[in-house]
Amino acid sequence: MTTEEQGLFELPAFDGPPPPPSSPRPAEPGQGRGAAPLAVRMRPRSLDEVVGQTHLLTPGAPLRRLAEGEGAVSVLLYGPPGTGKTTLARLIATVGGWHFVGLSALSSGVKELREVIQESRGRRDRHGRQTVLFIDEVHRFSRTQQDALLGAVEDGLVLLVAATTENPSFSVVSPLLSRSLVLPLQALADDEIRELLCRAVTDPRGLDSSVSLSAEAEDDLVRLAAGDARRALTALEAAAEGAAATGGSVVEASTVEQAVTEAMVRYDRQGDQHYDVISAFIKSIRGSDPDAALHYLARMLVAGEDPRYIARRLVVHASEDVGLADPAALQTAVAAAQAVELIGMPEARLSLAQATVHLATAPKSNALITAIDEAMADVRRGAVGEVPAHLRYGRYAGAKKLGNSVGYRYPHAVPDGVLAQQYPPDGLVGKDYYRPTQHGEERAVHKRMAKLRRVTRGEEQ
Repeated sequence: MTTEEQGLFELPAFDGPPPPPSSPRPAEPGQGRGAAPLAVRMRPRSLDEVVGQTHLLTPGAPLRRLAEGEGAVSVLLYGPPGTGKTTLARLIATVGGWHFVGLSALSSGVKELREVIQESRGRRDRHGRQTVLFIDEVHRFSRTQQDALLGAVEDGLVLLVAATTENPSFSVVSPLLSRSLVLPLQALADDEIRELLCRAVTDPRGLDSSVSLSAEAEDDLVRLAAGDARRALTALEAAAEGAAATGGSVVEASTVEQAVTEAMVRYDRQGDQHYDVISAFIKSIRGSDPDAALHYLARMLVAGEDPRYIARRLVVHASEDVGLADPAALQTAVAAAQAVELIGMPEARLSLAQATVHLATAPKSNALITAIDEAMADVRRGAVGEVPAHLRYGRYAGAKKLGNSVGYRYPHAVPDGVLAQQYPPDGLVGKDYYRPTQHGEERAVHKRMAKLRRVTRGEEQ
């Protein structure tokens, strides 16, 4: 997600209810009861208002117990944007009567952390009040910054509630990870997004029934949200303002289209989404589904992924999963990579799409990767052996006295160009690494390979 997109959907700090309007005039649709964005005004005030995350909020679940003031333990809330991480952190502080302090890893460092910890110690010692320290995007903290939290978490000076969109196993230091409960949050389902939209339309804190949604507009907003509650409410607010600007009271699909021109693609080029989407892309090609592969390609391109990275993956895949079943696949992939370098985006999207469809529809064979990986595994185990003497280099003085190149048989000296001769070291005679499949053009290689082995191994004259 770009910096601009993050700013569009980032929630400002919010402590308590929004201030009353400075003017007695009625609020216009899209503004609600104050200047705060709709997503902020509709933030749940209790656990009962939270939509989604039922796997964490059922009676007795760790997060519900924590939010109800029981079993205080630091937590890492891990999940995509707009799933309620900030909201849950505030509810934990509110219900438990704790003091809430929020920091963003984007703008805070060790200095700010130490100040908060010092203030928390004074608050506990003087007033007996504990502090919930909420750190948004904790994965952006350096190792040193994360280490600065350890003492305060260990001593109970703060109850840490950290939010991250990246897998904590890779982005949070082990000591902090071991002292925290990792709770995965899930993107909201379509029905949950619909519930939020309907609530925002009718709730006095929201649009207070100043507009209504057509069925088509509601479907569009759900689709645009892609499981992100904040995105859904931001898009709804923009569409409501658009309807109000034309004097209308019904948000139609056309209003949504004008207000929100393109669904923001949830994709973090350095995080889980980066790896998840490229994984799905390659697996769709391997599974011979060009339509799914094109979808994931589009997601990466729209999100701004480096097209050179995509091209490199296609080149790898051409040998790894297609191989000699379609030798032209590697040529297509390499040509696409060259096209990316020569012409760049957006035109290179066509070359990437061509290579994607070629690889997805090509016959598949993993015989090459299996062969080289097995051969390398044997080498690493020490199965190397001496190079047969007749294959060694013999063009230097004294080579023949050592037996080098003596007895070597030149294949071109026979009509078929193939003759019986030992090529591998003694310990690997008869070892088959390359096992061609019966797929595509590798079918012919499969038939020829059997004869080649019989001849070279002296089994057929």
